[in-house]
Amino acid sequence: MQARITVIFETGAPVDIELDGAEVLSFDAARRWLDEAFVRLECEPLRGSGKVLLADKLIQVAAAAGPAGFADPAWALDYARAAAGALSKALVKVDVPRLAVSY
Repeated sequence: MQARITVIFETGAPVDIELDGAEVLSFDAARRWLDEAFVRLECEPLRGSGKVLLADKLIQVAAAAGPAGFADPAWALDYARAAAGALSKALVKVDVPRLAVSY
């Protein structure tokens, strides 16, 4: 699958990451990567119930990493591979300030 992941922050240009089919993680591997990143970056659930949806993980991990995290090409590529694999979508936009994921 070819995919394009766009991450938008409050300031600065959007981060666009292009993937080719060989780079997308499987659904299970993508969830595992997001789970590990969520814990490692000490992210907090967005909902009072404590339930964390895949979209919430994508938003919170991107927010915790910030533009500086996406400046590391290897980390940004891993994030994009996980985002595309978790959602099985070719176009994904993660809007951090609006707490929204669209595809």
